[in-house]
Amino acid sequence: MCEYNPFAAAQAQVDRAAGLLNLDPAMQEFLRWPTRELQVRLPVQMDDGSVQVFPGFRVQHNNARGPNKGGIRYHPAETIDTVRALAMWMTWKCAVVDIPLGGAKGGVICNPKAMSSGELERLSRAYIREIAPIIGPARDVPAPDMYTNPQIMAWMMDEYCKLLGRSDFGVITGKPLAVGGSWGRDDATAWGSWCTVREAAHELDIDLGKATIAVQGCGNAGSYAAILGQQLFGCKVIAVSDTSGGIINETGLDAAAVVQHKAQTGSVVEFPDADSITNGELLELDVDILWPAALENVITADNAARIKAKIVAEAANGPTAPEADPILYEHGIHVIPDFLCNAGGVTVSYFEMVQNASCDQWSEQHVHERLDQKMTVAYHCVLETARRQQVDMRTAAYLVAVQRVAEAVRLRGWL
Repeated sequence: MCEYNPFAAAQAQVDRAAGLLNLDPAMQEFLRWPTRELQVRLPVQMDDGSVQVFPGFRVQHNNARGPNKGGIRYHPAETIDTVRALAMWMTWKCAVVDIPLGGAKGGVICNPKAMSSGELERLSRAYIREIAPIIGPARDVPAPDMYTNPQIMAWMMDEYCKLLGRSDFGVITGKPLAVGGSWGRDDATAWGSWCTVREAAHELDIDLGKATIAVQGCGNAGSYAAILGQQLFGCKVIAVSDTSGGIINETGLDAAAVVQHKAQTGSVVEFPDADSITNGELLELDVDILWPAALENVITADNAARIKAKIVAEAANGPTAPEADPILYEHGIHVIPDFLCNAGGVTVSYFEMVQNASCDQWSEQHVHERLDQKMTVAYHCVLETARRQQVDMRTAAYLVAVQRVAEAVRLRGWL
């Protein structure tokens, strides 16, 4: 069995959309690859006085519709192909929700869980020094991603401002409120996901007040998805998991208490009044809404036929392998594809850019209202395309996004 390559999967998805759109071969080839890749080596002094050298990347996929945008991941298993795939998915994500940005992604191969705050700060500042020539509010705006956070973004923004010799908060989004951050950024991904799930539930005649949900992954997106599901819609959260394992209670879990338990213990496992469940078993539960909110490639050809959820809300990037999509579609499962479902994060990051550019700060209510509007319009655009073209939702989302980017490329005279 071949090892899963997220970039190959991303390219395969573009190829299918290009074929359905009858794109020119040159346009298809252009969209299959990043326009720029930067690989760096970051020497960092550790607390014990030794120096470690960390590999890093910044990949810019396509800026035909506007400045590149994308997060920075700190992970020991980071690869250039993962970063390439995520940069490409960010291009489609921005296009499908119709914000004027392109796609980029960054990553550093490191183990942030084994590093002190001082080591992380030195690493973050070193990374920004190396990628500074290709970023900026009008070029490429990084943001937090896996194992990076608002504090790390603040360090990066500060280092860039030192290099520039002036304050330029708009170079980074996902910052703390005190240094140009936006209200509503912490739960933006989950909030945006729920906007699409709400619309899908209406289309499928699912009463969210009686709906059951299972969340695989209890990071930012997954934890907020569970909490907001209870707070906003009265959903019953019956299962939650993280990298250490999962918990289940058919009568319902207190999502906020589960998240607090993880914060105190490091995992959701051994939560009181809950039974153990594996991540694989959680995916196959008979629930109304399944939230894959962890890593990529968790729904595959091997388990797709056993997925029972009515709605799969992809809060993670790339959780479904390409060969699994036809199986889910044949079984009538309504998949809200990742680059639509989890686009709330980049949408509020865009709002943060707008606020920074105008030296303004919006209220949380205003942010949520604008996010809701963007996500709702995007969902129905994709749904209408799926019905018109008689294709699954992921294919429809690609048709919308790829067409928009290709049009911008043509209008700018690049091809």
